[in-house]
Amino acid sequence: MGSAASSFLGPIMGALEGESERSRLTADRLARRAKQRRQIQSMIGLCYVLDAVVLLTYAYAGTTSVSVATGYALVGLTLVAVYVLLSERGFHERFRDHYLVMPQSAISMVNLLVFTYIAPEVGVLFLCNLFVVFGFGALRTSARQTAIVWVAMVLGLAALFLWSDRPIGMPTGTKLDRLATMLVFALTIGRCMFLGMFSSAMQQSLYQSGLKLKEAYKRIEEFAELDELTGAVNRRSIMRMLGEEIARCTRNGSDCAIALIDLDHFKRINDVYGHPTGDEALRTFAISVFANIRSIDRFGRYGGEEFLLVLPGLSEDRAMGVLERLRAIVADLDWSAFSPGMKVTISAGVTTLCPGESSDTLLARADRALYTAKARGRNRIASA
Repeated sequence: MGSAASSFLGPIMGALEGESERSRLTADRLARRAKQRRQIQSMIGLCYVLDAVVLLTYAYAGTTSVSVATGYALVGLTLVAVYVLLSERGFHERFRDHYLVMPQSAISMVNLLVFTYIAPEVGVLFLCNLFVVFGFGALRTSARQTAIVWVAMVLGLAALFLWSDRPIGMPTGTKLDRLATMLVFALTIGRCMFLGMFSSAMQQSLYQSGLKLKEAYKRIEEFAELDELTGAVNRRSIMRMLGEEIARCTRNGSDCAIALIDLDHFKRINDVYGHPTGDEALRTFAISVFANIRSIDRFGRYGGEEFLLVLPGLSEDRAMGVLERLRAIVADLDWSAFSPGMKVTISAGVTTLCPGESSDTLLARADRALYTAKARGRNRIASA
């Protein structure tokens, strides 16, 4: 049932596809669509065969003729064959609804009403099938199309019941008639149950598709916030996080420290050891920071080899201690593993938020502190 629903769900999810999109469909997708249509037509063809068996049972009981059973089966299977032939030739791909559910439903209803008129003595079978056809069409058609089909069905029934005097029969005269009539209702109820399960499976597929779409959007948002090289958040995201932290500290009156961190002589690293080695240095530095900060701290790439670290709830002295520890960790790493003789150190400027201060002035003070650290020889931490 799940695979069948997925097959039928495909065009629902792609309902906005038009003629202009046909050229973009891959051969694999076109083949998959054709296979789905063949599967549905196989089920419809099987329904015609089962109905023909019931009609033959009525014929054996003497209620109707064998020609009614064979005629109904031949007309139904011919419609299925024509539908499949057109599908295999790609005719259906010209339309937005490549299942052609509405035309198919309309033709099926006309066929059922005509056979009800031709063989009213077994009309119960054809009229019961109207429920199945209408239910199948409602799964795929829009509200407007469903209303059109319903009006057409009502007009057809009015012509049959009000404008003709054909007696519509529900045979129960003999045991065999009663058996056949029971089979009519059993098959109708079974098909309606199948449509109900089909609809439920479609809803489940839609729900699962919604979850996957939500997860995909979440992943896209994560990628949009992350710096691809280092895994730290990008400048836009770290600035947003800094703004949120400043607003929180302003409300609560709590401390907040920030640090601008720069890899010393990074241009020289790129020039001497190559840009791939420089990229590895940036990645290794970022991993080292992530491994040695708290879960509430925020770390992002501010630009180039410069990074911003937001330290909520820390005073300047405690923030200086954190940065001094990070400086020592980075300096003690075995950078020669990337290239012999390679050495990487960092400098950082630390400052804390003042009451009513904006992110711009806070960052400006941190930048001045970073400049001071570099002016004093690098591989050191300075405060504003």
